[in-house]
Amino acid sequence: MSNTTENTFQAIISHAKEYGFVFPSSEIYDGLSAVYDYGPNGSELKKNIRDYWWKSMTQLHDNIVGIDAAIFMHPTTWKASGHVDNFSDPMIDNKDSQKRYRVDHLIEAKADQLREAGDNAAADAIVAQMEQLLGADDFVGLKQLLTDNKIVCSVSGTANWTEIRQFNLMFSTQLGSVAEESDTIYLRPETAQGIFVNFLNVQKTARMKIPFGIAQTGKAFRNEIVARQFIFRMREFEQMEMQFFVRPGTQMEWYNFWKEERMKWHMSLGLPADKFRFHNHVKLAHYADAALDIEYEFPFGFKELEGIHSRTDFDLKSHQEFSKKKQQYFDNDIDETTGKPFGNYIPYVVETSIGLDRMFLLILCNGYEEETIAKEDGTTDSRTVLRIPAKIAPNKLAILPLVKKDGLPEIARQLMDDCKGSFKCFYEEKDAIGKRYRRQDAIGTPFCVTIDHQTKEDNMVTIRYRDSMKQERIALSEVKQLVLNAVS
Repeated sequence: MSNTTENTFQAIISHAKEYGFVFPSSEIYDGLSAVYDYGPNGSELKKNIRDYWWKSMTQLHDNIVGIDAAIFMHPTTWKASGHVDNFSDPMIDNKDSQKRYRVDHLIEAKADQLREAGDNAAADAIVAQMEQLLGADDFVGLKQLLTDNKIVCSVSGTANWTEIRQFNLMFSTQLGSVAEESDTIYLRPETAQGIFVNFLNVQKTARMKIPFGIAQTGKAFRNEIVARQFIFRMREFEQMEMQFFVRPGTQMEWYNFWKEERMKWHMSLGLPADKFRFHNHVKLAHYADAALDIEYEFPFGFKELEGIHSRTDFDLKSHQEFSKKKQQYFDNDIDETTGKPFGNYIPYVVETSIGLDRMFLLILCNGYEEETIAKEDGTTDSRTVLRIPAKIAPNKLAILPLVKKDGLPEIARQLMDDCKGSFKCFYEEKDAIGKRYRRQDAIGTPFCVTIDHQTKEDNMVTIRYRDSMKQERIALSEVKQLVLNAVS
């Protein structure tokens, strides 16, 4: 990360705290590493992103339904899913600083340094080599890669490394009142398994016919040793996942469909296409026959935002094996090659999985701008603005009476009462109107309406647009519909 982007990222983090988007968790006790709380504006933005995703899945597709599964699950779930045996990252410790690192993060940081020095070819080469070694679980080769590239600990400055070993990322706890007699259970590291174990419950009760999807949003927990980059990588985070159940043999068709469909969703928010890219996985997970990431260019580089995975029948087949309960679907559709119904089979699955917190960070990074404004008298002014898409902005409309008297607050309150059932409004009387505009710019409010003395004469108000700062007079009666048109 260059100094400029580092400074911008730090400014975004400070802005997020100052304007009630994100606070360090338990801050009065000096916080908890890699855990954050969402403030008044942050919780609203987060909810709006979640709702926008949920609507796009369960309302706009008539073959996708939602569930809300428990965080705690029977411990055998995680044996069946492969998490007990496979959910781990290669870690290495520096003997001098006692600091632990994820090996891929060390190598990626070295690649970033090479790019900053203008050596993109060397950076690409080291990442390609790393992915090949990770794919082969070649820990000796990975350690040699660290040595060959003189990768050192950022604290001690030495390359006095331990051997590389795997570290399981699941949090465990005890279920039961007496520790000695209790069972070990896990905080779920992903939301997908709650969908798989409910496959038949949902299929039968919602009367779903393949192909169909099950969507879920919710918290997941991973004991990230190297949590970093603000809310990008946290120990407690939220996922928005949809598992799409398909007939075996059709999975690649649906994989390509969802790859394009998910990119369209990002574009529907008016986000810049050149900041997004697809990245195909070199190393496939044990359950996948195809996988890619949708990556976004954060201030710290292109990073994974969303995963699209063709999971085959691994999950349902594994749960069938461990639970001894059939996870099959009877398909009445006629197979043209045989002239008979497709009959019983375990469906294949195509997954879309996006990090809600990462999407939230994307919206902040994409929207944040420190802008210099040329004024009519030749001087300049500045403002900090969050260009959050109007559909998901925490507040859609700020209602600002010019003064706190002369009946203006009464007109403003009436407009507030008329609008607040349809979208989130913000009302403020305090300070000069320019200062109030600046505050609304800083929290991403797309529209401000000012009620002035002229309003009493002609029922007209001044509406101000956040992005252009343009102001115009419109009828008081038109305000609600104008905002509704922009946010629908």
